Amino acid sequence: MSDTNSAGNAGAIPPHPEAARPPFPIVRILYALGFAFIAYFVLIALFLIAVIQLAMLVINGKANEELKSFSLNLVQYLWELLTFITFARDEQPFPIGPFPRTH
Repeated sequence: MSDTNSAGNAGAIPPHPEAARPPFPIVRILYALGFAFIAYFVLIALFLIAVIQLAMLVINGKANEELKSFSLNLVQYLWELLTFITFARDEQPFPIGPFPRTH
């Protein structure tokens, strides 16, 4: 009988794999869906800014610097949205987190 005790936990049953699995992240998925909805409108806004910048280029011969800076911020924001939606990062973007700044 002491032979079984000296073997340590050799006869112990390993934990069930489901017991170690974290709960289903329903809140995270709901946030991801909400941020996907926001990302859609940000992408449309970026395309509209591109059309406006093209018109400014045709009219003035150069792009508007304020729109260029704003579009850089929007691109950074879209990047943050997409990384959260695709589970590449866990930090929530604006409006829950701070709005990204490129400067």
